[in-house]
Amino acid sequence: MQVLQIGQKCLSRLDILKLEKIPSSRSIAAALAGVAIVFAASFSSARGNIFVANWASGTIGEYTDSGVPVNPLLISGLYYPNGIALSGSDLFVVNNSASNDATVGEYTLSGTTVNASLITGLNGPENITVSGSDVFVANFDSGTIGEYTLSGTPVNAALITGLNEPQSIAISGTDLFVTSTGSGTIGEYALSGTTATAVDTALITGLGLPDGVIISGSNLFVVNASSGTIGEYTLRGIPVNASLITGLGYPDELALSGSDLFVTNVDNGTVGEYSESGTQVSTSLVDGLNHPTGIAVTPTPIPGTLPLAVVGCTGLVSMFFLKHQKPARIAFA
Repeated sequence: MQVLQIGQKCLSRLDILKLEKIPSSRSIAAALAGVAIVFAASFSSARGNIFVANWASGTIGEYTDSGVPVNPLLISGLYYPNGIALSGSDLFVVNNSASNDATVGEYTLSGTTVNASLITGLNGPENITVSGSDVFVANFDSGTIGEYTLSGTPVNAALITGLNEPQSIAISGTDLFVTSTGSGTIGEYALSGTTATAVDTALITGLGLPDGVIISGSNLFVVNASSGTIGEYTLRGIPVNASLITGLGYPDELALSGSDLFVTNVDNGTVGEYSESGTQVSTSLVDGLNHPTGIAVTPTPIPGTLPLAVVGCTGLVSMFFLKHQKPARIAFA
């Protein structure tokens, strides 16, 4: 996806070039260097950073993918923030309220407020997921899943109802997978327009306070808060390894970056990192957190694709200039 975006930007650069005269070799060299710098810089500013919601301190902190603090107080003044989600250059944050009028706020990755009350009237929201141009919110207290546009307009505030303390949502195509702590289950629902139909309300059962859930390929990874574990299942609900990762300190939410899982540990005040196969990378990649809940990680380009994309883009510019370059005149004696 990132390579395609680079290509699109590259083509847009070519489209706006209005050459009135033949460019010199120096101009060509400068243009090629400029294109490479622009595209390399555009993908170096937000790559693999971790954003964590601190429920008790009402803050969102930012850290590098190696756990180094970037800004532990990137966003402050929130009221018991829970789930967070990324879309492009924006963060969407679930913010509870003492007046039971909870919200979802939108912020830039630099912490600037876009709209602190983008979505209002929520009822005990726990987590949030962005899919395409839509936002899905799990309302713990009302037992519902609501769907909204990225601009906050309701699509269906009661998309799914009758849930038993829903916590988190993962999406694969048009299928929604919802964890419900009250019933210890994951249910599957099929989206169709502005409605959702139950496929299997008990796709996976016997879980211990299931919370965060994410999808990687054809598998589900789910947090069991009470047992301090992460289990792996197929999208059909078949166990792959119900205790893939163990020994966690009341884990809450999950994020995926590349082939690594990142999990918040409420009791330990940490973010741990593990491979998809369950291998420990770091049990306390980020520490000193205050009741960490939601987590999101900016996507990391596939190794080697960014240099290739930049080279390919500069090549397109080279071809463009060569196309418009007049043939050199050859002098004969």
